[in-house]
Amino acid sequence: MVSIRAGRSIAALLTVVATLSATGASAAAVAASRPSLETAAESLSNNGFRSPVPLPLTVVTPFFAPEHRFGPGHRGVDLAVPAGSPVRAAGSGTVVFAGSVAGRSVVSIEHEGGLRTTYEPLTPAVAAGARVTAGDVIGTLDAGHAGCPGLDCLHWGARLPDRVYLDPLLLLGTWPVRLWPWTDP
Repeated sequence: MVSIRAGRSIAALLTVVATLSATGASAAAVAASRPSLETAAESLSNNGFRSPVPLPLTVVTPFFAPEHRFGPGHRGVDLAVPAGSPVRAAGSGTVVFAGSVAGRSVVSIEHEGGLRTTYEPLTPAVAAGARVTAGDVIGTLDAGHAGCPGLDCLHWGARLPDRVYLDPLLLLGTWPVRLWPWTDP
């Protein structure tokens, strides 16, 4: 049986390796990225991360890894949340950015091991340099995220120091799957 900690590490490694493999990365590139993979796995195995918005989560647009650094993809998840809702730090770390990027308000937090999470669009309640703990309110959700036509939603992203993007839902860990017995009607 695999522990939840080991499962998180394995999931993180598989996501990063799949992302690198999908890009056509050479074996040398994958080998060169191993320090980041090990750092990510260690960070995720002891993470203490939680959802930035109340559960249950409604994923409007899932994570889709880009094929290359500047290629198309969806480098995070869009979660349906009413405008004005508080957005919380998914994990403890330091706010490295709180401001506007291309007309959108963004907060970015750097966590242990260099993992960075990003939240948008929100009105920041924190400033760059602030230390936050998992669960601290970092802002309130603004209306009008372009990735969610007709809905209000939070774009939540996660990436490693070498700009390899991860599905941020992996930070929340894994849950046991329960199968119900099948009975013919």
